[in-house]
Amino acid sequence: MGTNYYRIPTEAEIEGRRQLLLSRIADLDLSAANVAYGFRDIQEEDGFDQLSPWDEFESGARVHLGKRGGGWRFTWNFHEGRYYSTREGLFAFIRAGRVVDEYGTQLDPDEFIQMALNWCPDGEIFNLNYVLRKEPGRSLIYRDNQYDREEDGLVISSSTDFS
Repeated sequence: MGTNYYRIPTEAEIEGRRQLLLSRIADLDLSAANVAYGFRDIQEEDGFDQLSPWDEFESGARVHLGKRGGGWRFTWNFHEGRYYSTREGLFAFIRAGRVVDEYGTQLDPDEFIQMALNWCPDGEIFNLNYVLRKEPGRSLIYRDNQYDREEDGLVISSSTDFS
C-alpha cells in the first residue's frame, strides 16, 4: 500500500488547453471518414500517432511522478525520459505545475519534493540485492532483469506502470 503523486498543469496552462480544445472542436472536420476515425486528425509529436481534440487536451495533463510506501524509499517514475531525464529536469517540471496525490489533495511543489527526498531514507529499494535477500536461491532472472536503480540520490523505477 502506498500513495501515488502526479504533476498536473497550472490553472493558466489548463485554461490554454481548454481554449485550444474549443478552437479544435469549432473547426472539426465533420466528414464521414473523420467521424468514423474518431476525429483523430491531429498529428502527435512522434509523427506516427494521431490524436482527437480531447486526446490532445488530456495528453500530459496528469503525469505520474512517483510513489511512496511504508518501508520503501520514494520511487520516481521517469517515463523513459518523456518529460524529464535528470534530477534538475524533474524538479523544474514539478515546479512548473501543480502536485496532487491520488486522492486529489494538492501539495506545494517544493514541500512535495522535500517529502519525497526525505521519505524513508533507510527504506528498501527493489533491486537485485533486495530480491536475493527476500528470496534466497531465486534465479537471477527476475522481471526481465529490470530493477529500480539509484541515480543522483533518487530511486528511479524500471517500470512506468505503478499501482
